[in-house]
Amino acid sequence: MTLLVAGAVAVLVFALAAAAQAVTGFGMALVAVPLLTVAIGPVAAVVSTTVVSLTLTGWASLRERAHVERRVAGRLVLSALLGMPAGLLLLASLDERTLKVVIAGVLLVMVVLLLAKVRLPAGVVAQWGSGLLSGAMLTSTGMNGPPLVLTAQALGLPPRRFRGTLQTVFCVQDLVAVVGFALLGYLTPVIGAATLAGAAGLPVGWWAGDRLFARLSPQSFRAAVLSMLALTALVGLATALA
Repeated sequence: MTLLVAGAVAVLVFALAAAAQAVTGFGMALVAVPLLTVAIGPVAAVVSTTVVSLTLTGWASLRERAHVERRVAGRLVLSALLGMPAGLLLLASLDERTLKVVIAGVLLVMVVLLLAKVRLPAGVVAQWGSGLLSGAMLTSTGMNGPPLVLTAQALGLPPRRFRGTLQTVFCVQDLVAVVGFALLGYLTPVIGAATLAGAAGLPVGWWAGDRLFARLSPQSFRAAVLSMLALTALVGLATALA
């Protein structure tokens, strides 16, 4: 794929992904990684999504800083740092088809758990476990949201604190992951083109999603989360089996 085509695809994908992030607080990677995998391959999709996500989560974490559950965020960030090396090892060792299957599997498990209304323990030990898994998933699949979402739901966080807390956790995780990707030589020209073009699509996507978020009731918020996950799970599965 040429750099021009990769950039054009990235603009559209990241605009949609930013809207999902604004509405649900965590949807960016779950939308972007499966769709970009079709266009530029799983490794490039994981890395470019994480780089672009850092731009969005950095801004969003500042904007939402008044709504952060700081102790919870601290535990999730610190534990994630411990899990990231394992994820980097998986990214470097898995072939593309296997990585596609892993990405699709993460999405499907997430949808099933939320549809079943599974609630994880909300204690400190569960938070550390969730963060550890999240860190490993970020550097291997680009999708660190699933365990964090289940933890935030177990804590019963209202939508505003749910979104604000996740943005802070994502921002720090993304920053550390990008440094790891750079050290391992993953920042290629294709990823650079997708990242720059994708960043251009962020403002429009967030603007649209933020206005929708302001109109959602807690019930509609949950429905939006489930609908978005179900759609991206189907895309991810189709990509893995193609």
